[in-house]
Amino acid sequence: MKVYFETYGCALNKGDTYIMMTLIKDRGHEVTGSQEDADVIVINTCDVRLETGERMKRRIRQLSNTGKKLVVAGCFSGAEPAVVRSIAPNASILGPQAISKIVEAVESQERKVYLSSDQPVYTPRIAEGKIGVIPVADGCAGDCNFCITKLARSKLRSYPLRKIVESAKALVSQGVVEIEITGQDAAAYGLDYGGKITLADVVKEVSEVEGEFMIRVGMMTPEQALRILDDLLEAYKSPKVYKFFHLPVQSGDDGVLKAMNRKYTVDEYKELVREIRRKIPLANITTDIIVGHPGEDEGAFQNTLDLVKEIRFEKMHIAIYSLRPNTKSSSMPQIPDKVKTERLKRINSLYEEIARQNHSEYLGKVSKVVVTEEGKGNTKIGRTVNYIPVILEDVELGKWYNVKITDFSFYDVRGIVI
Repeated sequence: MKVYFETYGCALNKGDTYIMMTLIKDRGHEVTGSQEDADVIVINTCDVRLETGERMKRRIRQLSNTGKKLVVAGCFSGAEPAVVRSIAPNASILGPQAISKIVEAVESQERKVYLSSDQPVYTPRIAEGKIGVIPVADGCAGDCNFCITKLARSKLRSYPLRKIVESAKALVSQGVVEIEITGQDAAAYGLDYGGKITLADVVKEVSEVEGEFMIRVGMMTPEQALRILDDLLEAYKSPKVYKFFHLPVQSGDDGVLKAMNRKYTVDEYKELVREIRRKIPLANITTDIIVGHPGEDEGAFQNTLDLVKEIRFEKMHIAIYSLRPNTKSSSMPQIPDKVKTERLKRINSLYEEIARQNHSEYLGKVSKVVVTEEGKGNTKIGRTVNYIPVILEDVELGKWYNVKITDFSFYDVRGIVI
């Protein structure tokens, strides 16, 4: 059969899709890029925010009316399976911790529902373009009050290190030059193995794979990063590892962090960043911030602004808090939308100001850059050793260049090959 995949959401979801593609191909089916040519459509969904969930509902409804067999996979199907059934009663449902059942869901003549699976965990041997994604763990060790993903990915499952390394070798042999090591919380890797093996071991082993490529470590919760920090920073010394740390702080106020059920304080987060920057001065500290979570009064929001000013994050993913069903935060007293919108404008303005200042420091400097993606028009996107995006012309995907930075914006920098 010909199977078409449509993927939404984070890098972990992309990695899950590549795992499903690998299993489908191993079974002898064909992965097609055309919805029209497909016998089966698989939509790998996201449910992280309210508007995302609404978008998933619309798209599932559209695909259910194509007359083709439909499999709804991912976090929306795992967290809200009853909603999926009401929208697409004939669709098979595959939770994100049941992706190993994709072959059964595709081949069955009947509607199938798998929300979890005890089958062995697989890793991908497929990539699209020059970036490969390898999930190293599914689920997390936290229990944040705002998070619906925890309902879909309730169990922490670390993938065998041997399988991860095999995937890396397979992807590099296909010409991949960037490997994203990803997970719902990459730093939680190995907790279900009793902590005898950690993310640091994964980074070290993958960096020893032969070939010219870079490793991008995905999102890590601050408390789990702190747990393994010394070993992790040692692994980051490899020239194959981007000096990039995605450490969501979510709020700069301890009271809000407690309401969120985050497992660290603001001072602990600051100490984490200080230690990273002390040992890796080039480190790119990227974060996530939620504006308007219950409990965030004006003073708490000002504490977040102060933290942003102090740390001067290289990149920030900022979102207004949105209600998610069956989460504890949704039952707390809510902040008015008007207040949340006004705060979003203020923090976005601050972020753009700081990002421009950060990027201005690259002006005139020369960096080694690997080209990983297509850009807009005739441009391509490369990455510096600390994962700053560089817009380039007249370059080839997958190649390394020495680049002089000639311009900048709050989002990226531009350069010319020298």
